[in-house]
Amino acid sequence: MSKAVFAALAALLLAVPAHAQDSARVTRTTFEAPSLAGNLEGNSTTRDVFVVTPPGYDEHPDRRYPVVYFLHGYWMPAPVQQEAFHLEEAVQAASEAGHDIIMVMPDGFSRLRGGFYSSGPTVGDYEGMVADDLVGWVDAHYRTLARPASRGLAGHSMGGYGTIRLAMRRPGIFSSIYMMSACCLPPMEMTAEQARTIAGLTEEQVANAGFGELAGVSTLATWSPDPAADNFLHVDTGLREDGTIDPLVNQRLAANAPVVLVPQYLPQLNALHAFAMDIGDQDFLLDGNAQFRRELDRFGVHYQFELYQGDHGNRIRERIRTKVLPFFAENLDAQ
Repeated sequence: MSKAVFAALAALLLAVPAHAQDSARVTRTTFEAPSLAGNLEGNSTTRDVFVVTPPGYDEHPDRRYPVVYFLHGYWMPAPVQQEAFHLEEAVQAASEAGHDIIMVMPDGFSRLRGGFYSSGPTVGDYEGMVADDLVGWVDAHYRTLARPASRGLAGHSMGGYGTIRLAMRRPGIFSSIYMMSACCLPPMEMTAEQARTIAGLTEEQVANAGFGELAGVSTLATWSPDPAADNFLHVDTGLREDGTIDPLVNQRLAANAPVVLVPQYLPQLNALHAFAMDIGDQDFLLDGNAQFRRELDRFGVHYQFELYQGDHGNRIRERIRTKVLPFFAENLDAQ
């Protein structure tokens, strides 16, 4: 081998990173969320986050990428959700189709298993955690295209609710959104019987409660908080001495329902570059999604919708790969 050829090969080897990223890579790390400071549940400001970078991220230090933020659902923390979703599969498939995207999933868990990406003194400001703390942290630590046109927001179930909530209440951060099997769209209603049950819960009962038992408690803590309450949950159940319920509690719940909020946020919804939602034909949330769509249609909001064969969770991993990231590849600015 001539000295010239040897020198050329050596230069080539030095130019290639020692650990080339030849496939999508998942990094589990943490970020600080000052927005959550001081919450009464004691939810940590140090949050887990999964960041998936596309193939070739390490080898192209001058390249910047669009980002899709994904909000997970209720009950399980982000590590368990990642085990179910395998977000790296979606990022890898997008890259193989010619669309390199960074994907980010923060931990939306709380003491009561989910902060619904909302804001209040009991759970803390999960809305600000995503829109301010997380987006700022990602733009500071990864090579992003740090502008709304290159940011997308998606989520499943509780995360689908968080997606539309943030699109309405925090405009100008994400340009395109995709709601998957969104929960909590119509107004919830607390009955006096439910209020009595919640008021009588012990810490042990809450710790051992199942999904159906705890979901109503969690949403009440999120949307009807009471910092001065004499219960450990710091909630206002609205239960009166005469056995009736204060209507203000249900008014608070309704004030957080996207079905109710649509006409108030038409400018924000109409300003979105792209808006999509889907749900399975056997999903228990089908009626609520249909009600929400009727309101969107009534007020002339443009969106894409797909009803597919499936239930609440059995096809989410597949659809993130085949539907969600292709939607963002089409609609996010990658330049």
